[in-house]
Amino acid sequence: MTTLPPEIDVRRGRAKEWFEALQARICATLERLEDEAPEHLYPGEPGRFDMRPWTRETGVGGGIGGHLKGRLFEKAGVHTSAALARFSPEMAATMPGADKDPTYVSASISLIVHPRSPRTPTVHMNTRFLSTAESWFGGGADLTPMIEEQRSQQADDAVLFHAALRDACDAFDPEWWPKYKAWCDEYFYLPHRKETRGVGGIFYDRHNSGDFERDFAFTRAVGEAFLDAYPKIVRHRMSEPWTDADRQEQLVRRGRYVEFNLLYDRGTMFGLKAGGNIETILSSMPPMVAWT
Repeated sequence: MTTLPPEIDVRRGRAKEWFEALQARICATLERLEDEAPEHLYPGEPGRFDMRPWTRETGVGGGIGGHLKGRLFEKAGVHTSAALARFSPEMAATMPGADKDPTYVSASISLIVHPRSPRTPTVHMNTRFLSTAESWFGGGADLTPMIEEQRSQQADDAVLFHAALRDACDAFDPEWWPKYKAWCDEYFYLPHRKETRGVGGIFYDRHNSGDFERDFAFTRAVGEAFLDAYPKIVRHRMSEPWTDADRQEQLVRRGRYVEFNLLYDRGTMFGLKAGGNIETILSSMPPMVAWT
């Protein structure tokens, strides 16, 4: 395996350290919310994360899969990974710099949270560093309310979520928010349904301004924005009662989530083709779902 320049592996190491520290903070926050959930709506013991290290079968590296099945969060996954590996010829043809050398390094965090309550939105976030002969960051975060009255970009949860991500973007470049918000709306779209998956957020890929420190700081800011915004949304919603009709609507909306992740999601396809951990890649699937 060809060795990339030493500074690339140093950058991968710094990104890996950040993503793993963020993973620990997010897991602790979700467990704290499990403790706070009102018992009359969420009976039983608060959930705790099961941390499962894994090792790549190809290349070098692996990750830590954090899995939770709780009373407030029906299912949550917060995962990190890092790798030194080689792209297949098929994948190398689609990656900048891989035509010169298919060797790559990567580090990432990815999470999905499926709350039990239909009143509390599902959320997804991921950020990553990837380097071939070229280096870049990618990722984003998006919110998926389950109830019709909340599925508007003017709804309270969407406004709060978008404001946090906009602040993260605007601290670096005021052009990034409109660009990455529009990219998110375009990306998380189900053509066969002619509808978006949720109310969006931001999505960015192959982000390389030419200044690694600036781009790394931006990626850290996205993680901090998620950690600030989503717990506020959960605390706002978790005490609201729900009906059987709300639950049925939630299960149907989760079906849209499954459709997107299996048909269109780049991260799912990349992980499967790059020899990632199947358990963590498919942990985005909701625990219960319905189609009508």
